[in-house]
Amino acid sequence: DNLGKKEVEMASAGEIIQFSGLDGVEIGDTLVTNEGGVEPAEPLPPIAVEQPTVRMTLGVNKSPLAGREGKFLTSRMIRDRLFKELDRNVALRVEETDSADKYAVSGRGQLHLTVLIETMRREGFELEVGPPVVIYRTNEETGKVEEPFEMVEVRVPEEYSGSVIDLFNTRNGELQDMGLDDGGESMSVIKYLIPTRGMLGLRSSLLTATRGTAIIDAVFDSYREKIPGDIQSRDKGSLLAFEDGTITSFGLENAQDRGKLFVKAGDETYKNMIVGIHQRPGDLAVNVCKTKQLTNMRSAT
Repeated sequence: DNLGKKEVEMASAGEIIQFSGLDGVEIGDTLVTNEGGVEPAEPLPPIAVEQPTVRMTLGVNKSPLAGREGKFLTSRMIRDRLFKELDRNVALRVEETDSADKYAVSGRGQLHLTVLIETMRREGFELEVGPPVVIYRTNEETGKVEEPFEMVEVRVPEEYSGSVIDLFNTRNGELQDMGLDDGGESMSVIKYLIPTRGMLGLRSSLLTATRGTAIIDAVFDSYREKIPGDIQSRDKGSLLAFEDGTITSFGLENAQDRGKLFVKAGDETYKNMIVGIHQRPGDLAVNVCKTKQLTNMRSAT
């Protein structure tokens, strides 16, 4: 009823209604009240929901710092929250694994799962998140393994178009179209067909290469024959904490030349905890808990 709600006995075509009492209703189902009666209603063609293409593992936080930020920590709480999400997130899939405290969550891309993880974090959940992996399938006719491909459109200023093309080419992308935007703002429009494997981690690299000016749109295209070999996903490693302890300013000053840090002085850390991004390939352990030796201090007298 405009912006409000009211109880009614019947509704006509085009009206939005809400009702309860039925279980197992999904997107695309047609509900009728005179099935088998006089002039029964014909069901509408079902709506096809896109199948998941990326899978991640979510589980209980087992790090030494577990329980310091969130309030929902147990596997039962995480399980209930994930299965509750299925009621409104129709493209999501949740499966139990061999481990009782880990669940395989599949979605329509890395961004789809990232939104879910960030929502749960803001709700107070603490999670252990595994790396994203692509969901492969076998073609029943040819017997070959196929992987998902995405159609990506990037709008970027002309001076950064070369950097964008280089990034896509290193990830086995196929250039489909390239031209100028009709808006007249000297913006280039670049379209690529790229495996979903190549899209993992590509957004942040594109934003860095274009100084944050790139506008990225990606949609699922199709499943195609898997490209042999590995696709470069990261060209930089991680900075790992050398030991347990409290991060100091002196330790950060010595470690900041090794890459980009995302911790601050006073934070607690544990051995092999990721504290930054290495500026070169491969991981590197840095002592961010190092304290300055005071043996060379001059006496006050």
